[in-house]
Amino acid sequence: MISNQLEQQLQILRQQLRQGQRKLADWQSGKMAVSAVPGAGKSHSLSVAAALAIARHQLNPHRQLIIVTYTRSAAAAIRTKIKEKLQELQLPQSGFMVQTLHGLALQVASRYPDLSGLDLETSTLVIPTPSHRVIRSSVEQWIKLNPVYYQALLEGQQFDGEETEKLRRQSVLRTEVLPSLAHAVVREAKSSGLLPETFREFSHYLQEPYPILAIAAGLYEQYEAVMQSRNLIDYDDMILAALKVLENPTIQDQWQQKTFAVFEDEAQDSSPLQGRLISILARDQDIENLVRVGDPNQAINSTFTPADPIYFNLFCQDCEKEQKLATMDQAGRSYTLILQAANAMLEWANSHCLSQLNSAQENPSISEKYSPFRLQEIKPVGVNDPQPNPELEGKGLEIYYPSDIYQTVDLICQRVIQLFHKNPERNAAILVRENRQGRFLTEQLSHLKKDYDITVYDVNEANHFSKIPLEILRLLQFIDRPHSPDYLKAALEILQQRNLIPTQDLNALATYPEQFLYPTPLNQELKPSVKDAQKYCCNLLRAKMELPHYQLILFLGMALKYTGGELATAQKLSERINQEIKGQSSLKMTLSTLNEIVSSENFEAVEEEADESYTRSKQLTIITMHKAKGLDWDYVFIPFLHQDTLPGQLRIPVAAEFLGPFTLAEVARAQIRSLVHYRYLHEDKNPPTISQPLKAWQEAEYLKEAEEYRLLYVAMTRAKRLLWMSSARQAPFTWNTFRNDSNHNLRDKKASQILSVLKQKFPHTVIKL
Repeated sequence: MISNQLEQQLQILRQQLRQGQRKLADWQSGKMAVSAVPGAGKSHSLSVAAALAIARHQLNPHRQLIIVTYTRSAAAAIRTKIKEKLQELQLPQSGFMVQTLHGLALQVASRYPDLSGLDLETSTLVIPTPSHRVIRSSVEQWIKLNPVYYQALLEGQQFDGEETEKLRRQSVLRTEVLPSLAHAVVREAKSSGLLPETFREFSHYLQEPYPILAIAAGLYEQYEAVMQSRNLIDYDDMILAALKVLENPTIQDQWQQKTFAVFEDEAQDSSPLQGRLISILARDQDIENLVRVGDPNQAINSTFTPADPIYFNLFCQDCEKEQKLATMDQAGRSYTLILQAANAMLEWANSHCLSQLNSAQENPSISEKYSPFRLQEIKPVGVNDPQPNPELEGKGLEIYYPSDIYQTVDLICQRVIQLFHKNPERNAAILVRENRQGRFLTEQLSHLKKDYDITVYDVNEANHFSKIPLEILRLLQFIDRPHSPDYLKAALEILQQRNLIPTQDLNALATYPEQFLYPTPLNQELKPSVKDAQKYCCNLLRAKMELPHYQLILFLGMALKYTGGELATAQKLSERINQEIKGQSSLKMTLSTLNEIVSSENFEAVEEEADESYTRSKQLTIITMHKAKGLDWDYVFIPFLHQDTLPGQLRIPVAAEFLGPFTLAEVARAQIRSLVHYRYLHEDKNPPTISQPLKAWQEAEYLKEAEEYRLLYVAMTRAKRLLWMSSARQAPFTWNTFRNDSNHNLRDKKASQILSVLKQKFPHTVIKL
């Protein structure tokens, strides 16, 4: 029992929540789904609910609440909020654990290496891309073992036997088509617990030009064989290893005994295997103490991760039948017209995409499962809410149709200057669909700092973490071969970019490395700027002689003056490489492994809390729509809303057109999802409905369209006081090849349909130019 005084404090804490949030705070036991609209404060209310549960049930390290979420930064934020609430209640800051899903899985698996088969001392974590050496090796092994299938792919839809064309197709298959297929298959199937045998079993039901699922099964098998032979693991191996451990009844019982309940944040982003893991941990005899909080309308990762909003939607439906569904539909983030615009966009996109899916799918009855949006309206908060909806700026929603992308920049520039002149304490952001759009805007708006003291912050350019492996590689290559002009220049460029040496003509320094590094009395006196650069380079070379090679990466991190997350990322990189080359450790092997990481892998950096740097006052942040999730700004600009960009469409590479009017990777991905849904839903059908390639390609295209509209929905709901949207009448044919040096690269463009919808519903928001 808790004291009356503590109960009164808990009631005060509960009363501070909105009506929808209180349902989460009142949870006692069993399953519960919470579907929250953007800006509803789900992370805050989850933290308060966690603190209330810890206090009421007197949780401790032996009986604790587990909170899981999607990213390390989100986990850190929730952990801090719970500690603050417990501190307010004058309670010990214990009785709970906050983890990412993979961190939780690793904790379970690493305690029982004999059962999990996961030995972190000998295994290396990798995040393969289609160009990764594991994928490449898997493809080569598959080709050797499956000459008949490979020949069928080589012949494609039509082939005249011409030798040059045969060689071209071989190159396309080995370097593009099969690596992409292998990557998509492993990512989709492994996270869902599907085995290669399942693919083969169901491939017999398909009449295809190629046995795509059978090919997928073979590539999946080879991937697993290569990973095991090299002692490599991926993130899905962590989840699978944890599930393997929990198959042991004794260990499962131990974890369940010390787990009071599981709260999951961002539930729309979890995969079937991850859902199974937390479901097992949350089970207490016949009761599943599991609370899942999320917003299926903000599921924006399913085109490049196995996450699929269908699973959280189905969980919500199950809980609704048991009257265990809560909806947080009030949001105080945005001005009411912005909320109305987001609601109008959601309603239109839902009906539009569903009508498209009905015509695409062979079994229209399952279209509802693919509904792009959950029909929940964002409502403004009450008049007495402590966080009222903000006042508008300008019209609140402003729609523009500039003549071209350059007039778009001019309009944004003028509006930003006006806004910050009036309210310099506020912030703004431009949300883009592609990084190249952001680069173009950064170049065009760079003068704002000098002319108006407005900071332009390009998140993609400022994020050095992704560049750390490349920077370290360039410096190590120089240390290994200092007399190479190319390596010397590359190292000098990094030092110059980091402002460690003065700006100067690097070509002059790199042309004759010996004279630059070790000048003789016969050489001309070096300029002060050259001396600074020479001194820095010589210090790097001295480190090679004074330090063992396995300490060089950390030394270079300090030499480049890395701080915080950068230094932590460098240390993580060093540990990863040293583990991978154990037994054959040398500078040459370090360089080889690091080069492989840079060229073919997405090395995951150690995250820092970035919210503050993204949302500073009098700053215009340029950021992609994906990265903007979880953030908000007073003024949000969304330019370049063209039909071919948003929603766009799936693209068939010209080089691979010989295979047919689809890509193998997207077809396999759509077919595998059908298999996963079949298993997940326990449908009594034999065999399951799996579309033929052309139908699967259509389904994949419409699912992409649905996700693009969810992405736009996320972007629109980042704005507090002003949402500025535009579609230029002329823009680049493709941003991939756009060069910002002339206007001849521009083409006539069709505006995204959503602008017509908003224009019709809110005609007063269209600004005439």
